Amino acid sequence: MKKKVRGYVFSRSFMGERVPQHVQNIVIRDYCEKNELQFLLSASEYAMEGCHLILKLVIEELQNIDGIAAYSLFQLPCDDAEREAIYSQIIAFGKTLHFCVEGLSIKNESDCQRVENIWRVKKVMANTDLGTK
Repeated sequence: MKKKVRGYVFSRSFMGERVPQHVQNIVIRDYCEKNELQFLLSASEYAMEGCHLILKLVIEELQNIDGIAAYSLFQLPCDDAEREAIYSQIIAFGKTLHFCVEGLSIKNESDCQRVENIWRVKKVMANTDLGTK
């Protein structure tokens, strides 16, 4: 039986990117097919800047599903402590958080460190001239 994952998409830009929801869903659906996951209808985050209320609600739903398939890891909160809290909840529930564009997932602490390294690079790049070209 395939593991069930809830899609997670944004209705606003994130980290300088703007991707229409239907495109986000196509990418998530394709990722799920390739990874033999059952894709459940996506939850769409509110458009308000910095809001992650819908993500928190999906995390509360994890007792009934196997994980979350987000379009990108850069849809997570920019605040380090908030991201760490999300990782902790995912691991504590024994679930998985997938990042479809990047082809990564979080199941354990080692996975969290890899994702955090990518976040650090993105933040540094955003503060350099290279990040604007």
